[in-house]
Amino acid sequence: MLREGTTMKGGWCCKKSRPPEIERNIKANNQEYNAQFEYANNYICTSKYSIITFLPKNLFEQLQRIANAYFLGLLILQLIPQISSLPFYTTVVPLGFVLAVTGIKDAVDDFRRHRSDDQVNNRKTLLLRDGKLVEEQWQKVVVGDIIKMENNQFVAADLFLLSTSEPNSLCYIETAELDGETNLKVRQAIPETAEMSDDNEKLHQFDAEIVCEAPNNRLPKFEGKMTWCGESHSLDNDKILLRGCVLRNTQWCYGLVIFSGHETKLMMNCGKSVFKRTNIDRLMNTLIIGIFMYLLSMCLICTVASGIFESAINHNFQDYLPWESFVPGTSQGTKEGSVEEGATVISLLVFFSYIIILNTVVPISLYVSVEIIRMGNSLLINWDGKMYYAPKDDPAKARSTALNEELGQIEYVFSDKTGTLTQNIMEFKKASINGKAFGDYLDKEGNPMDITDATPTVDLSWNPIAEENFEFYDERVVQEIRGGNKHMHEFFKLLSLCHTVMPDNTDGKLSRTSNSITIEVQGTEETYDLLAILDFDNVRKRMSVIVRREGKVKLWCKGADSVIYERLDPACHNLQELTTHHLNEFATVGLRTLCLAVKDIPDSEYAAWSKKYKEASLAMENRDDKVDAVYEEIEQNMRLLGATAIEDKLQDGVPEAIANLANAGIKIWVLTGDKQETAINIGYSCHLLTDEMEEVFIIDEDDFDKVRDQIDKAISDINGYKSGKRGNDQVDQVTFENGLTPSGAQYMKSDESTSVVGESEFALVISGHSLAHCLKPELEMGLLELGCLCKAVICCRVTPLQKALVVDLVKRNKQSITLAIGDGANDVSMIKTAHIGVGISGQEGMQAVLSSDFSFSQFRYLERLLLVHGRWSYLRMCKFLKYFFYKNFAFTLCHFWYAFFCGFSAQTLFDPYFISFYNVMYTSFPVLIMGIFDQDVDDYYSTKYPKLYYPGLVNSLFNKKVFALSVTEGVVTSIVLFFIPYGAFYESIGPSGVDNADIQFFGVVVASILVVAVNLRCALDTCYWTGFSHFFIWGSIVYYFCFIMAFYASVFNYSYQGAAFAVFSSGKFWLTLILTNVILLVPVVAYRFYVTNINASLSDRVRMKQRLTKSKARTKDLHVRRTSTFRRSARSFRSGYAFAHQHGFAELITSGLNMRDRVASTLRLNSPVTLTNVRKRIDSSSANVDKKSTNGATVHVKPQHPNSVDNVESGEKFVYSERL
Repeated sequence: MLREGTTMKGGWCCKKSRPPEIERNIKANNQEYNAQFEYANNYICTSKYSIITFLPKNLFEQLQRIANAYFLGLLILQLIPQISSLPFYTTVVPLGFVLAVTGIKDAVDDFRRHRSDDQVNNRKTLLLRDGKLVEEQWQKVVVGDIIKMENNQFVAADLFLLSTSEPNSLCYIETAELDGETNLKVRQAIPETAEMSDDNEKLHQFDAEIVCEAPNNRLPKFEGKMTWCGESHSLDNDKILLRGCVLRNTQWCYGLVIFSGHETKLMMNCGKSVFKRTNIDRLMNTLIIGIFMYLLSMCLICTVASGIFESAINHNFQDYLPWESFVPGTSQGTKEGSVEEGATVISLLVFFSYIIILNTVVPISLYVSVEIIRMGNSLLINWDGKMYYAPKDDPAKARSTALNEELGQIEYVFSDKTGTLTQNIMEFKKASINGKAFGDYLDKEGNPMDITDATPTVDLSWNPIAEENFEFYDERVVQEIRGGNKHMHEFFKLLSLCHTVMPDNTDGKLSRTSNSITIEVQGTEETYDLLAILDFDNVRKRMSVIVRREGKVKLWCKGADSVIYERLDPACHNLQELTTHHLNEFATVGLRTLCLAVKDIPDSEYAAWSKKYKEASLAMENRDDKVDAVYEEIEQNMRLLGATAIEDKLQDGVPEAIANLANAGIKIWVLTGDKQETAINIGYSCHLLTDEMEEVFIIDEDDFDKVRDQIDKAISDINGYKSGKRGNDQVDQVTFENGLTPSGAQYMKSDESTSVVGESEFALVISGHSLAHCLKPELEMGLLELGCLCKAVICCRVTPLQKALVVDLVKRNKQSITLAIGDGANDVSMIKTAHIGVGISGQEGMQAVLSSDFSFSQFRYLERLLLVHGRWSYLRMCKFLKYFFYKNFAFTLCHFWYAFFCGFSAQTLFDPYFISFYNVMYTSFPVLIMGIFDQDVDDYYSTKYPKLYYPGLVNSLFNKKVFALSVTEGVVTSIVLFFIPYGAFYESIGPSGVDNADIQFFGVVVASILVVAVNLRCALDTCYWTGFSHFFIWGSIVYYFCFIMAFYASVFNYSYQGAAFAVFSSGKFWLTLILTNVILLVPVVAYRFYVTNINASLSDRVRMKQRLTKSKARTKDLHVRRTSTFRRSARSFRSGYAFAHQHGFAELITSGLNMRDRVASTLRLNSPVTLTNVRKRIDSSSANVDKKSTNGATVHVKPQHPNSVDNVESGEKFVYSERL
């Protein structure tokens, strides 16, 4: 089924204008009463157009885009004969193509919406009318009706559940249409209405009055109360069935319609989503404005020159070229005036004429081409088999097609931990019970031992309902339980009672109803009256249940240690210290912990509290705050029982992915709800934190001033490290000017060669309490500065709101692209805040996926998404834009140069049809293929050398400077294209004595050379050749020549008839074509040869290595040899001698130089590394080596060739470099 309303835009077809609701009043089975409020009916209309309104409304929407409106204005100018030298179809063809493609897409989308609306509105449901069930269409349902639904039926409207077929008035619903989750959720009717069961007569007489909240889009919240038979009952979300849900495993149920039609929560959530724009989009908008100003400047030059030419020269030749009759001073005598006045009028008309002629510098096809390329790259992501997760049959999905190239520019990644870095599959491992730790495997003497695959687990065969796959190693737990230990029994009773699990069968001994829970304790059933559930949320960070058994009322509570400790009885102080010690031990091995507490409640205290709780739950204003205050009142002075420790294992490939992303220069911030020690341990496990880091700063104070002092001190320490105040290394900084890039280094933009400056790495860990202070305006910039100085940041105990605020802080204040990745509903705000949101389809449903721009099943796929698809998309888009602007300027400026030879009369050089087809047929497909398929290196090398990602971080492949160079190249190309053929055919005469210098002949010559030149230029830009590349590049050239020969043939009787044959039969044309292309392309080839061989980038070197590897593979020699700086002996391969036959490293070892960090950092590179001791002293007079003092020393190493490795020994200083 198509999801309802997911494409809703604009107004609703059935919505009436009425005052906004504050609260809703409903009487069951009373349509007359409910009709006075004019509530919306159940008819929905999500479509935008009808047959009559489609054309005008769609055109109006499309013309709101600046580019389309601009070309419409040009079309209007072309319809004015006095200023147009081009026929109108030169603009109609490209504009019509763009509008038609977009219009067809919109029409198809809207047709689907119409079909979906009809399907939904005409569904059948059973309505209770006059005591009888009547089948009606959904669109005829109104507020106040009672509906009967059967198993597997969709819920027609938002309903208040009255009764069900299941015991305890339960029903099960699937909410995939709302939140993407396929797991069933439980709803329960209140006992008072459940008694009506399926008695239609009782249901018909049901006359309760409902007062509830006004329509809103809050899916997990509902506040209301029902008054019936003089009593009031609280209504919340657990008693509501929302439109879009499906009834499952329930034979039937009855519900009262609360919200219908467009006022249901589902439809209220179908508003227009926020459109995200990429950096390149914003840059293009700026560049288009600049291009337009450039266009105006060219038109002004032609205008001034035309005025001068007309007044000085052309007015004397009116016998041959008379001015128009409306021009002052015309020789026709129709209008009097001076020559200057006439020249002024003509020049003003010429201004608009040249706007029409030169309009192609503002390319209308640019936006359409960009969308096609983005769609193609999105499909490549969707079809990537290496991002397909077979166990869940879940491929990667690009849910947004507008952000692909921004994946190649990500500098900050904000990640959730649970379910994103970990599997979100919890296993009970350890526990602290009454101050005693359990969970380790102990020997006979009671000493803990390491757990291996051979370690025996606890024998639970005596328990018939024990889980078979449960692994636990501490026998003492079983002994204490079977021995009747009171504290042990209380501990596990809390775990059995304090939850919201609803068993779907009674095979086990755990069962529950709406007001009771039954458990089995060592063969004996115990039933507890369930008095209240104090539910968990991200602010409370705890949940409690209040139960009664044998007349005793108890509160059982579990939650985070920080909130439980605040609510303990002072008598638990000693036990709290022991438990805290155990919690820290559990956290250091990466286990997640919860604290457990209990409280005995006197009957009188509970009775008073229960009254307050009922009043708060019936409140229609600030219900949540009032209920939380009542919860807080009862959850005090609790007795600590202990703590649980569960394991949530890392997903496969997470450490490697994080390490590779970090090597690419991407900074990773982990935002987790775990406690600090657990987060730090997981940080080390996933290589977010490493032993090579200079220091890990911890911000954990609760006081505002102390937090500020910690931040200031950390910033000062980092600056001290970087300035060398605390460094002990004698060589502080090494700069490689050949572009070699050791791991753990920072790129510096100096000149065209990329330098690398080694630096110390830092990390930051910040607690939830401290983060709350840091996000205040006074400290947020300090937090940002400190976080940006660190390679990794971990925020602990954060709420969903704090996650979004941290992302927003970086997004607002840094000129960097951010990405947020998560798997649960608590990550949605963070995902929506970041530039790009990625959803993990894990164990917590699909809400994160539905809010994301990209989705997949495993965190490790993020590495491939960014380093492969993101980098490729950015590279392709940058190449496309550079080439697109180049070819358009090369094409358009030929008209500008021709203006100097036609008296600035706004005459065109090219055939009008050529002008229309140039960007549509002759040059569009090759650049589209390049923008979809091109790649500098393959996916293997893209991940093996993560430093290839760096150009995207600094936006070096397409910016204003690159744009200016592309425009300059286009201008130079236009000069060559125009003047070389002009010189070649100046006063030229063909073999038959016919003059070859007419405008049509010359225009075809320049156009033909232009098509060949720009397509060959595209071929030079193409790094990855596919069958499509060959077909469209060479095919575009062949197609042009074939089409022009056919179109200019006599059969069409076109004005250019015979021009193509005359040109192509001239040997001078072919010589000119070759000469012009050689002049245009040889400098490009020479420059690239120089760059590749003399000043090669990392991409060039990796590409060369890739080619060599493939070449060796084709010759059956899979071993790629490289020059080695080790001198190996020519000894026999049979020798068993274990030592290398060369000079050793004793001098290095005894020198005292600490090489650990550098060696460790180089080992993180996947490329081979050579360490060589070269016997060469550094001489201050050497031309190739610069030397400074040892305090903050900087040694510049200039290898003789970019692919060579020079190593220098100076006293006790050694410099080692890396190479591919």
